[in-house]
Amino acid sequence: MDKVGLSGKYKSYPEYKDSRIEWLGDIPSHWSVKQLKFLCSCNDEVLTDSTNEEFEIEYIDIGSVSATQGVLKTESFLFGRSPSRARRIVRDGDVIISTVRTYLEAIASISNPPDNLIVSTGFAVIRPNKLLDKGYSAYFLRAEGFIKEIVARSVGVSYPAINASDLVNIKGPVPDFHEQQKIASFLDHETAKIDTLIEKQQQLIKLLKEKRQAVISHAVTKGLNPNAPMRDSGVEWLGEVPAHWIKKIKLLNLSESNRGSFVNGPFGSDLLADELRDEGVPVVYIRDIKRLGYKRKSTVCVTPAKAEQLNVCKVTSGDVIISKVGDPPGDACIYPEGEVDAIITQDVIRIRVDRSVVNPEYLVMLLNSDFGQMVMNDISVEGTRKRVSLGDFKATKFVIPSLNDQDNIVDYVHKQCKNMDTLISKSENAVRLIRERRTALISAAVTGKIDVRDWVAPEPSNNKIDASLYGNGVDLNKEASL
Repeated sequence: MDKVGLSGKYKSYPEYKDSRIEWLGDIPSHWSVKQLKFLCSCNDEVLTDSTNEEFEIEYIDIGSVSATQGVLKTESFLFGRSPSRARRIVRDGDVIISTVRTYLEAIASISNPPDNLIVSTGFAVIRPNKLLDKGYSAYFLRAEGFIKEIVARSVGVSYPAINASDLVNIKGPVPDFHEQQKIASFLDHETAKIDTLIEKQQQLIKLLKEKRQAVISHAVTKGLNPNAPMRDSGVEWLGEVPAHWIKKIKLLNLSESNRGSFVNGPFGSDLLADELRDEGVPVVYIRDIKRLGYKRKSTVCVTPAKAEQLNVCKVTSGDVIISKVGDPPGDACIYPEGEVDAIITQDVIRIRVDRSVVNPEYLVMLLNSDFGQMVMNDISVEGTRKRVSLGDFKATKFVIPSLNDQDNIVDYVHKQCKNMDTLISKSENAVRLIRERRTALISAAVTGKIDVRDWVAPEPSNNKIDASLYGNGVDLNKEASL
């Protein structure tokens, strides 16, 4: 029990025995261990090919299920136009477990679904029988140890999967039915409190990010001097800006060596898939570009020889890189010090500014501001995803104050955002920690590491979360304010 950090709050069972299952360990002496197939049925119902093509279904795909939040969304289809994998029928009390890409932990319990709810054949639909309480199964089948067992039994590297027959052969702990109900009631109560807290923290994070964005947007478009002469920007949603701020970026006084400052990555035959490598010169993709800074997720490289051939597309520390694709496109950041020179893809724009004219940090703040995002959205072209052309971007008007004003704005924004960034980071860490403890609490209850048989739901006035369970220095009962 000490491993889950719950000792001192909940008692243990008086006697334990060895379950002879590695992930489960010791269990209460009166519990049993059974294979899942003796506690449920699997994949009982499917839509047949003879289903009316005009029958409307609500569909859940694997990508619509979150490991932490369950079912995020459904999609409506007429059966005749639905994906071929939209076949499995689910009922109240079922648990859907992804049997493909099992590392995603796409597992969710189904409660009071509509009659037309259908899930992908990539799920195993587990339906508890009379030996398994549906409330208990909803927690047990999402317990950390059970999920790890699923992943461990999956086959394949890039697309790991488990057969439904292998899934239901996994053994698990089985208290008596009444005790299962007691455990489920306890977890319903405790996780509801924790989920409310997580929601409050997430709302705080959202408000802090909105305030941060507002500070940046006002500073980069209105300046720091409230008494400065203003002039109409000529852009309806921007309104007035300090005089002499309107210029075209492509007309900035770029140095001779930087006349090719605006470039995007190579197209088509200039960079073929078989030229990509695991080692060499990094290739920068739009997924690496974050508003809060460059964060490489890609692992793709090209050879030094290929990088030299594509030298015009090179990005080096201090360059501004912008995503051409997105909703909206235009996320920007600075390629940081310490990163080796790289090559950008066709979906990335690189700007190498004349630093005697433009502070790169100001330009990034401007592009990431509300104004910058509206501009990028306005010049984007609709397709599978919104996309901005390099030519349209170069011709677009942006507000560019004097270099001294830019430097002052950058310093001001950094100071104003420092405290908000700290609060955002603390709240995000708190959410992570709370979720870890939530997982630990569920695992402890369904595997018998804590005894909740005598638990009674407290009165509403005594319904606070014990902060000691969630780490030092995190006051979980105090609602944070801006």
